[in-house]
Amino acid sequence: MDVTVEVAGEGTHELTVGGDATYADLVAQLDLSPHEVSVVVDDRTVPTDQPVDADHVRVVRLIKGG
Repeated sequence: MDVTVEVAGEGTHELTVGGDATYADLVAQLDLSPHEVSVVVDDRTVPTDQPVDADHVRVVRLIKGG
């Protein structure tokens, strides 16, 4: 499945994931931890352990820097 991922304030990425991928798998492809982001689909936050079922996702980083 092809998914457009918008990382808020950082840009957009076109990713491909398998049919059994979760949103955590999607976030991992961006070198982000599911613990440092919220995943938003259709203006609603979704759990990162949920299977990917959308072709456009917005990722909001909750933690940035060190």
